[in-house]
Amino acid sequence: MAVLDVAVVKKDFPILDQQVHGRRLVFLDSAASAQKPQVVLDAMRHYYETTHANVHRGVYGLAEEATALYEGAREKVGRFIGARSSREVLFSKNATESINLVAHAWGRANLRAGDAVLLSEIEHHANLVPWLILKDALGLELRYLPLGDDGQLDLTHLDELLAGVKLVGVTALSNVLGTIPPVRRIADAAHAAGAVVVVDGSQYVPHVATDVEALGADFLAFTGHKMVGPTGIGVLWGREELLDAMPPFLGGGDMIRDVRLDGFVVNDLPWKFEAGTPPIAEAVGLGAAVDYLEGLGLEAVREHEIALTGYALRTLDARLGDDITIYGPSDPASRGGVLSFSYKDIHPHDISQVLDSQGVCVRAGHHCAKPLMRRLGVGATARASFYLYNDETDVDALADALSAASDLFG
Repeated sequence: MAVLDVAVVKKDFPILDQQVHGRRLVFLDSAASAQKPQVVLDAMRHYYETTHANVHRGVYGLAEEATALYEGAREKVGRFIGARSSREVLFSKNATESINLVAHAWGRANLRAGDAVLLSEIEHHANLVPWLILKDALGLELRYLPLGDDGQLDLTHLDELLAGVKLVGVTALSNVLGTIPPVRRIADAAHAAGAVVVVDGSQYVPHVATDVEALGADFLAFTGHKMVGPTGIGVLWGREELLDAMPPFLGGGDMIRDVRLDGFVVNDLPWKFEAGTPPIAEAVGLGAAVDYLEGLGLEAVREHEIALTGYALRTLDARLGDDITIYGPSDPASRGGVLSFSYKDIHPHDISQVLDSQGVCVRAGHHCAKPLMRRLGVGATARASFYLYNDETDVDALADALSAASDLFG
């Protein structure tokens, strides 16, 4: 298996070649948004400089070339996640929009008052609020898989919780705890109970080799900007038979085959769900991001992150001891490279500001997971998240910066 050469990888990301407050930039906020390699920037610029035209509409050469690039990106994404057909790959604005599409197109067509939806206590707001909206609109019952003290989901009562459930929504990797739930086990149990499974893969797909069939998902949502691609583009993969049966989410151009004053006929998949001018340049950039990640190898990325997360857990424990509390599973192999932590009694926002003065970028806040924060008994945490361009020197810089925060606040 290929080994990730981080020193080489770092050179691919021009933004990392700079100083912040007189110190080298140490970017540890990839769980929020990953940095972009030069090949992605080049692909988008080249598209705008040489190929830009609207897709699916023009029959002149430039428009046909733009359409080929756009649909070629869809093919790449489908291959990247093991889709049976590119017809199952829809482009959206982001993962949040993808999940909302499922909630409002599939959910409103298939859920009725009294139906139950099962989520988990570790969901991002993107896989929680859409179902809360439907709960109020349709009179649904929401249930939750609880978080265990070990940072894993407690599946002890899974079968009981699934009784009568029509849909299960679960993250494949927690953006707060790094927890990697057993999605296939949950999906198999859900299908046995007659439920459809929606997986939030925003934190998973950029870091772990993904096969939608192996996951057992019916829908998988993820976003471009967390996988070294551009902002403004997300993906929804769905089983073709489910997408075919769903009504459109948005109405307008390109999602129709015919329009009359008294009605319309929807387009074929996947364009049925892509109303209006799509994010063409962003799709080109996402396709380049897929090429880049495939060139590195997701297995190598995952192995690197396991090793780096283990080093971080050992280093922070050795240097900061009981002063730091790291939330989530203790085994690096059973979690992603996301470390949410509390340090002494220093507010996470203060930690983030002091670390910024040392050139270290971490997130502070509730990470769009307020129910999980309440479950942990905190208002907020600081969060360091690692990716393919981070190495042990970045972990050491994090530890040094935390020591500086301790010196400042006493």
